[in-house]
Formats: sequence, C-alpha cells, structure tokens
Amino acid sequence: MNDKNRYPLTVGILLFDEVEVLDFCGPFEVFSVTCKDEEKLFEVITVAENRTITARNGLRVKPTHTLDSAPEFDIFLTPGGLGTRKEIHNTSLVEWIRRRAERSDLVLSVCTGALLLAKAGLLTNLKATTHRAGIDLLRELSPSTEILQGERFVDNGKFVLSAGISAGIDMSFHIVSRLLGTDIAIQTARHMEYKWEPGRDGKGNIPY
Repeated sequence: MNDKNRYPLTVGILLFDEVEVLDFCGPFEVFSVTCKDEEKLFEVITVAENRTITARNGLRVKPTHTLDSAPEFDIFLTPGGLGTRKEIHNTSLVEWIRRRAERSDLVLSVCTGALLLAKAGLLTNLKATTHRAGIDLLRELSPSTEILQGERFVDNGKFVLSAGISAGIDMSFHIVSRLLGTDIAIQTARHMEYKWEPGRDGKGNIPY
C-alpha cells in the first residue's frame, strides 16, 4: 500500500458492461485533476474483466488494466448502472471485489455499485445509500445494512457510499477534502467549475 505521506495515491475504478457513464467519469475527473503546486495527487486507473467494455448508451471504453494485471489500489471505487444487476451474479468478479476491498484503504461506491459491495459481504452492519431504484435490492442483499435513503453520501470511515449518478462527484470532493483538506477540494472544484462547498448539513449532504 502507498505510504499515506506519499502521493499520488492510486485510485482503481472498476468498469463493466452497462456501467453508468457519469458514475465513473465524475469521480475519474475529480481525482484526476486534483493537484497541489501542479503535482497530481491521485493516479486514476480503470479495471475490467475484458479489454473493452460498453458503458450505458453505447460508450465504448478501453480500461487501463484487466483484473489480473491491475496493481494495488489505495482507493477502490465501484460505480453502478444497469450492469450491476448482472454482475452481482458474477461469482469470480464478486470475489475479486471482496479481495480488493480488503486490501484497499478506502472503498467507495456510486449509485448501485453498492449492490456489488453488498453481494461481496462488505456492508454488514454498515450504513449505506444507493440510487433510489436500487434500495429494495440492496436491502435484500444485505439485510443488516442501515440504508439512509435520501442522503447524498454516507461515510463509514473505510467505506463511503453515494446515492445515484451525480452524487458520486460530491462524494469524491468529500474524499479529497477528507484526505487533503478543504482548500485543495475547493481549488479542484473551482477548476472544474463545479458548485461544491465544504461542510455537511444534518443529513450528511453537501449544502448547495
């Protein structure tokens, strides 16, 4: 694992067919452009079973690595999309997710990426959120998980989960702020011309 005082940290983003585009591209952008004194603070890579995947609405993506060739991650992110309904039955992928999550310092999910973490048994007795369309299935997959429906993201420490699609961007800024401080997060948001403000309201959401 990367020494916490050394950057860049490696962010590994899992991809699969029918992954929601903004689920992975939003966090990819946030972490990729985060820097201090022109030094990049995250190295973002994408990982998939196959050398090419087809995301939602036909976007073709060539991941950086296959599952077998991927290096270790400091931060591991599972996005969502309709493809998660299929992949929760992919035994080898679910087991790979479980192993990688155990070896990562932070595990993030966006949207129905929470279903993959639940299927891997990683959300037992934790708090979580997901896209509203995935709430019932998340409850079925992980009955002990406390689902906080309506929250933008939920931070359990190692495991941080966001609601649907665009919520992954807010979660990513939260992680940048948590690891590197508010000033770096604000600087990154300004670069992206994204409306982000530090702090959370009583429901754990970033206030707009």
